[in-house]
Amino acid sequence: MKISTILDHIDNGHIALPEFQRGYVWNRDQVRGLFNSLYRRHPVGGLLVWVTESHSADHRGEGALAPGVVKLLLDGQQRITSLYGVIRGRAPEFFEGNYNAFTGLYFNVEREIFSFYQPVLMKDDPCWINVTELMSHGNNGLGHFIERFSDYPDSRLNVGEYVSRLSKLIGIQDVILHVEEVTGKDKTIEVVVDIFNRVNSGGTKLSKGDLALAKICADWPEARDHMKAKLYEWEQAGYCFNLDWLLRSINTVLTGEAKFLFLHDKKSAEIKGGLERACYRIDQILNIIAARLGLDHDRVFFSRFAVPVMVRYLDQRDEVLSNKEQDKLLFWFLQTGMWGRFSGSTETYIDQDLASIVGPEGGLDELLNQLRLWHGGLKVEPGHFTGWSRGARFYPVLYWLTRMGGARDWGTGIALKANLLGKMNRLEVHHIFPKAQLRRHNYRKPEVNALANFCFQTKETNLNISDRLPETYFPEIEDKHPGALASQWIPMDPELWKMENYQAFLEARKQLLAEEANRRLSELLQGDVQWLEGSTPVTRERTAAPIEIASEADEEELESLNKWVVQQGLRAGELSYDYADPGTGEQQAVLDLAWPDGIQAELSEPVAVLLNEPPETLAVASHAGFRCFTNVADFKAYVETQLFAGTVV
Repeated sequence: MKISTILDHIDNGHIALPEFQRGYVWNRDQVRGLFNSLYRRHPVGGLLVWVTESHSADHRGEGALAPGVVKLLLDGQQRITSLYGVIRGRAPEFFEGNYNAFTGLYFNVEREIFSFYQPVLMKDDPCWINVTELMSHGNNGLGHFIERFSDYPDSRLNVGEYVSRLSKLIGIQDVILHVEEVTGKDKTIEVVVDIFNRVNSGGTKLSKGDLALAKICADWPEARDHMKAKLYEWEQAGYCFNLDWLLRSINTVLTGEAKFLFLHDKKSAEIKGGLERACYRIDQILNIIAARLGLDHDRVFFSRFAVPVMVRYLDQRDEVLSNKEQDKLLFWFLQTGMWGRFSGSTETYIDQDLASIVGPEGGLDELLNQLRLWHGGLKVEPGHFTGWSRGARFYPVLYWLTRMGGARDWGTGIALKANLLGKMNRLEVHHIFPKAQLRRHNYRKPEVNALANFCFQTKETNLNISDRLPETYFPEIEDKHPGALASQWIPMDPELWKMENYQAFLEARKQLLAEEANRRLSELLQGDVQWLEGSTPVTRERTAAPIEIASEADEEELESLNKWVVQQGLRAGELSYDYADPGTGEQQAVLDLAWPDGIQAELSEPVAVLLNEPPETLAVASHAGFRCFTNVADFKAYVETQLFAGTVV
């Protein structure tokens, strides 16, 4: 079928994109490469379409389908979208992605190369032709370009060669692409999605969550949009969740299971009801956690996979939770975060916990029994605050204590409670012993960024303290706001405020933090303190070879990189990713920016970007199976050349 015919079929609704297809992910290099191959008449591969009845076809976009049968693109989306975007000068109805990837493509008639518009290079040079403009004129409009060329005496081309090359470029629309069809009444959505995955083994296949969502969309085409709208609502409130996470909660509501395969036989009415129930319970949980624990921001919202279990627990109860039951559930939530319950084999542990809350013997006590059997004691010990960096599991614990305790800002003396200050972005991490001072005294990065050296202050206070030493600014604070230091669990022995006693200061503050954590945990248990009896192992959080974001500059670079990844139509990575032993949940490292399931979930290798890290930290990630990149340029090259190299959909 001619390319021009394919584009016409898209316009009149004979060719469309199935609902389960992902969005457009190509970049400009790939678009330029496609047109270069077509211009030189090199093979670019054929198309695979699913021929099905229009009235039952679930397709992307708002465009109407032609009556009768429709051909849904299974293999060829990226190429056809690129061709449509350049030749038509607009995106097709089913488009979802970065429009700039195919906007402004130019062709140099003299050198026979393609490039995207560069004003300095191309302005007033008739050898650079806007491909979209040329395609819109066709052969009948060549006179316009010939006239421009005739006024350009410096070209090595004669008019005949010029016209010949433009005609060859226009002739791309006459290139024939082989179209293979999948037909037959036996080709159900399950069969077609399986074909799609096998065909696209080198490209954008579907993960388990995508497959479940594809089957849901077959019965309820608007499902993805409804879920994305809710995710956006949570994002506006400061929480960044993804479709797989939301789908997991819908799954637990409807099936009581963690694995997505249990969703496959659910009809649209059930899914709609499950989404509504799950979102209602998630909103309830977020509100409770923010109000009662002060964890009001994505960076401190650890143990997010405890939420599907909590959703199931709340959904199975008809009555409103009592204060005692609510607090015990929050106790469990905190404990799962502190010990990394869901950092390892997520589905396995979710299923275990779901089983603990059903039946006559099930409930919160059984849930806590399961946790204690897995981890051991649940009491916080001073050694648990030995971690370092914002990726440490006890970083959210420090934030929780700050928000819900009596912690006060050292500049104003005002309590740092959640209902007073609002979101986390109004607080800053403050190094009690300044980073610059510690580095001058040759302390290593884990010591500089020790969790016990962190506290939270308002931005103004942080700036005012600057890089002064505690022995200088602590007396000023205590004089102006008596008790403000102790409210942030600062040991009050002035000898410990001196640089030479820094290590002793850390040990003393860890003791105070552990005592406060256990006191707050006891309050949540409301007298049922049996769960805090006995000692707790301090070996769970490994600190021998940690990995962390080295500086604020690195963090900004990583956040910018994450945005770039999203612009490519891919999913964002996790900053300060908690890598844990799959069996025990023991924290092995904190990775700067990671995709533990691959950038294309479950389909490409695990990837980590680690900036300014020593060799031993790279070894931890590499041993765990991550492909590691130590600079942004190499990572981008990997995404653009290797990851998309086989992307032909």
